Amino acid sequence: MNLFSQGTALTEAVIRYLDGDYVVLKPGNFARCAITGKSIPLDELFYWNVDRQEAYADATAAHMAFERFGLNA
Repeated sequence: MNLFSQGTALTEAVIRYLDGDYVVLKPGNFARCAITGKSIPLDELFYWNVDRQEAYADATAAHMAFERFGLNA
């Protein structure tokens, strides 16, 4: 299945973030960055926090979250 076979409707996936991996609980095309609000295509999702179950668009957003909330907040 690819992006174009689903038509034009983009939907946000529901994801369970694990250490070094994640599980898609509800299929979708993207995850939402907890810091910037940007849509992150699932094949470009590389940064998340397991404790807060949040995705980040890039290393800068992940660092901002770390500075804002600390390691386990």
